[in-house]
Amino acid sequence: MLITLVLIVVANVQFCAYGREIFDISHAYRDDMPVGDSAEGLGNPLKLIASMKNGSDYNFSEMKMIVHTGTHVDSPAHFYQEYYEAGLDVDTLDLYLLNGPALVVDVPRDTNITAKVMEGLNIPRGIQRVIFRTLNTDRRLMWKREFDSSFVGFMEDGAQWLVDNTRIKLVGIDYLSAAAYVHSTSAHLVFLKNKDIILVEGLKLDDVELGIYSLHCLPLRLLGAEGSPARCILIR
Repeated sequence: MLITLVLIVVANVQFCAYGREIFDISHAYRDDMPVGDSAEGLGNPLKLIASMKNGSDYNFSEMKMIVHTGTHVDSPAHFYQEYYEAGLDVDTLDLYLLNGPALVVDVPRDTNITAKVMEGLNIPRGIQRVIFRTLNTDRRLMWKREFDSSFVGFMEDGAQWLVDNTRIKLVGIDYLSAAAYVHSTSAHLVFLKNKDIILVEGLKLDDVELGIYSLHCLPLRLLGAEGSPARCILIR
């Protein structure tokens, strides 16, 4: 009886997964991935500190990199010292917000994300998770070694419009910062002030169509960290 029950459960899981398409929207960590304000790229974040080739019984790697590298999330502690001291790190981020229905939208290609742009996107009221695909994807900026400060992101007024006029609590974008370079601090401060918006940055949206998906995004449980690499997927 128990074996029969297990087979039924497994069959149901396979049935639920059949016909669903998974999009991995996380970037692989590459030597030539852009990072920070650097022109040099990430380099290799992995070091093989024990190697079977060199006589060890096993291979054993060490990883070292900035937590805001590649596809990653920001916590409120990223731009607020009082939140950092209060322990509002990535381990406190709401998993319910990081997982659920998400809308992928296109941003006009000739502008940063301003209040006017946000209003013109006509995002349905009540949507909590929105992923913004921009010119960054068209320009393949995440595939270029040198950091490009001309990337598209939110201006301060665009961030404020989102906070004041929508129920969006998860903001995803296709470069290393949700905030435009010229408003890097001010837009982040708007987003993170109320501690209830999660920023997911550095998303890979090259082959993703517009529409509604099921988003699943899991940062590492880094206690005390204001940001964390994350593996994010969309399911349709």
